[in-house]
Amino acid sequence: MLRPVLPSRPSSRPSSRPSSHRAMASGITLLAAGTACLALAPAAAQPQQSAPMQGPPSGPTAEAPSRAQSRAPSQGLSSTPATGAGYGSDDPDSGGDSTGGDNTGGDSTDAPYDADRIAFRPELPEETPADVAEQAANGAPVTSLTEALRLAYWTTPSLLAQRSTVKGADYRVTQARAGFGPKLNYSLATTIQRDSFDQRLGRPPLVFSGWTTTASAVLTQPLFTFGRNAAQERNSLAQFDFQKQVLRSAEQQALLDAITAYIGVLRDRASVTIAKDNLAALERQLNDNRARLAVREVTATDVQQIATRVALGQAQVYNAQRDAASSEANFLRMVGVPAGELVPPNPLQLPVRQLEEAYAYAETHSPIVLAAQAREKVSRASVAAAKADLMPRIDFQGSGNLGTQSAYDDSRRTRELRGQFIISGPIFESGLRRARVSEAMAANDADWRLLDGSLRESRAVLAASWNDWQAQQAGIASYRNAEASARKAYEGAILQQRAGLITTLDVLDLARELLVARSNSNTAIANAYIAKARVLAAAGALEQAWLMPDAARHDPDARHRRKGHRGEIPVVTHAFRALDAAAGAMGALDGIAAVGNTAARPVRDPAGARTAAPIVIVPADQLVPPAASPADRPPPSPSAPPRP
Repeated sequence: MLRPVLPSRPSSRPSSRPSSHRAMASGITLLAAGTACLALAPAAAQPQQSAPMQGPPSGPTAEAPSRAQSRAPSQGLSSTPATGAGYGSDDPDSGGDSTGGDNTGGDSTDAPYDADRIAFRPELPEETPADVAEQAANGAPVTSLTEALRLAYWTTPSLLAQRSTVKGADYRVTQARAGFGPKLNYSLATTIQRDSFDQRLGRPPLVFSGWTTTASAVLTQPLFTFGRNAAQERNSLAQFDFQKQVLRSAEQQALLDAITAYIGVLRDRASVTIAKDNLAALERQLNDNRARLAVREVTATDVQQIATRVALGQAQVYNAQRDAASSEANFLRMVGVPAGELVPPNPLQLPVRQLEEAYAYAETHSPIVLAAQAREKVSRASVAAAKADLMPRIDFQGSGNLGTQSAYDDSRRTRELRGQFIISGPIFESGLRRARVSEAMAANDADWRLLDGSLRESRAVLAASWNDWQAQQAGIASYRNAEASARKAYEGAILQQRAGLITTLDVLDLARELLVARSNSNTAIANAYIAKARVLAAAGALEQAWLMPDAARHDPDARHRRKGHRGEIPVVTHAFRALDAAAGAMGALDGIAAVGNTAARPVRDPAGARTAAPIVIVPADQLVPPAASPADRPPPSPSAPPRP
């Protein structure tokens, strides 16, 4: 989904610095294409081989990169008409040579503001591979897609933030499990007390004062909470699972952004080469026709037509350079280091071969579907907690107190040990707890319905990505044929023009068609690669484990396995967890147990079993039926005789 592009603010005077508007692409989108991506690199570049990006058959998982928008005209331009002048060379901020304009590339007068900038202290998590951390710190340019993906995977700020969020959710599991164990609290007090008692008239008051010290300790152990603690543990585990799926989505988005930026740089660098080739061809034709004008073989009008196309070609080179510079900036944003001499990427591999297989794969791997399932489990645990709150609970409480017999003296002590079993529960609350149960059940039903909706959304995105990839991939061959035909037509037209068989305008039109054909072919190759990556993302397979199975990757469950049981007391915590689970199951209502029911919900959507058919790619020579030859046409019917 594209964010809206806001119009520039009106200004009464020309700005000292140019501004531009860019459309930002977001969402889970993925990439793909075949060996045709070699055409993205300039012809002079020597391709290098990088490791193939593929994974095991059972392993888990953009729109075309948005080009920079053209500079919006200022809304504060004077309405006075100018004769023989435009926006270009008279603009002090234009890119042309000007002695009066600001030179922002030289010494800046904003140097004093450097002291007010944000402090810079590079630091990455400890688990970051050493070579990735070194490259990120040095800022060495990236040359392969594998390098770009690794840097994006380990250094993207939004991705690192989500990993910290997952770690915080893991601590909630530890907190929930601590509810099964005992709690021991103590208190120490030192008290100074002074009391004064009035006596009968004429006698001084009695005054007592002194220091005392006391100590106490309280031990509390839940015995039966009828599912309260178990529901809290289920809730925290479901939240942890939900955050892990959000992390998977963030990882796929970071990898998708890196691939999109990488392909965008290759595409726009190739566009610069195409624009320069077009300009060079036009300039050669202009020089040739000027020489022919001198011998009266062409007219001045012919030369002016070519000069017009040369000027337009120069502007097209500037626009292509602008797009390439914007892509370089976007690459730096997504990867964290500049782009070097990029080599064409290896083709992406899919874990499936047919769209129906992709549907089944996405049901068990798509982070959208799995996150919806985890969210439903969170609200399901809330239902169990609300129902458990209707039941009583049994706790053991032991206490010990060390006090004094006198409030003014520590010389005589008192010692007290007490143990008690406490049964507590609601009796009458005017339907408050029942209303909470109904509210939790309604929220769970909503999440269950949203689970059905996530399946529809996942299938729709997957079908659209699959069809886009198939169409883009099939169109590459047609664009290449169009490019080859346009090149031959242009080269032949030049010879025909010299022989006087066609006009200069005919040659210029063919040159423009060649430029369009080359540009469309270049864009189609990039779009096909990105469309295939979008298929990977929609299926949930655009992941580090699939793209680079041998590379190090972040494991969100590692800390959970190491420290998830910290704070538990051996035997004691497990025993009381089992008791609470059994009590919660006995106290469950409406067939929903307070614990143990963690299976995924079935799909209730009537359309859940329906899937869209894929696009049917017909060979190019069979898209339309062949036209009948004149010999096969039926003879025309005799016309009626004319009326007198």
